[in-house]
Amino acid sequence: MQNQTSPLILTFGVADPIGAVGVHSDIGVFAALGCQGLSVTTALLIGDSARVEDQQHVEPDWVSDQARVVLEDVQVAAFKIGAVDQMEHISSIAEVVSDYPDAPLILDPFGSQLPPLSEQTDPEELLTVLRQLLVPQATLLMLSQVELGRMAETWRDLSNGETMGDDAQHLIDLGCEYVLVTGTPAGTSRAESGLRANTLYGDGGVIRHDRWQHLPGPFVGAGCVLSGAIAAYMAQGLALPQAVDLAQQYTFGALRHAQRYGMGRLVPNRFHAVTQTIKDTQ
Repeated sequence: MQNQTSPLILTFGVADPIGAVGVHSDIGVFAALGCQGLSVTTALLIGDSARVEDQQHVEPDWVSDQARVVLEDVQVAAFKIGAVDQMEHISSIAEVVSDYPDAPLILDPFGSQLPPLSEQTDPEELLTVLRQLLVPQATLLMLSQVELGRMAETWRDLSNGETMGDDAQHLIDLGCEYVLVTGTPAGTSRAESGLRANTLYGDGGVIRHDRWQHLPGPFVGAGCVLSGAIAAYMAQGLALPQAVDLAQQYTFGALRHAQRYGMGRLVPNRFHAVTQTIKDTQ
């Protein structure tokens, strides 16, 4: 019997029927990058490549029990936490990962593809619980500039003039090691209008600022691919700035070779390198 040698990554997220987001996407990314994915399902989606119509949340006890049973059996090299929109799920997941502080934790908690929050969920309270319980444990928090601004509303007066860097530093001061802000405009000139930038912040300021050609899409699951790839490279022992660099290159390739499954949006091709190799040999 051969022992497991590929790094194991435990991902928390939704189960998507087409695999564009959530744990199915993560498992594909991990496999493409030489890792083995293990999953904890937080919700079941009803949807296709065009839209998500509904979701059924998994009981919080089931979320924690899924994780505990797996973690009693194996040693994971990293954690990935995807979109969470239930305070009870945040609490359950935070309690689980707190027992494994040495494993890198990639937190990508926002999902624009999910249905609106239920009337029983207070958005500000949800963001506050996320900031208090999961952000301090994260090696990397990944979010867009808009999502960062919404989270910042839970701790500051927007009239004080804080910048995106100030908001990122606040989260780092809470205990998060790095903050990656994605999809911001790269500049104001005509030459830069077709570019988008991702900015990585560490304690004290910008670690790297990467510009990428904006691809028109529309895509579903691009952010999930990026955060999953960062987790995979971290699980293999890379330093986070290098993991972010390689993950961006991988994601750009997945978007350039994206596939249209049906009548909806384009799905990133997580196995684009393998697919190209097969074509080259035919």
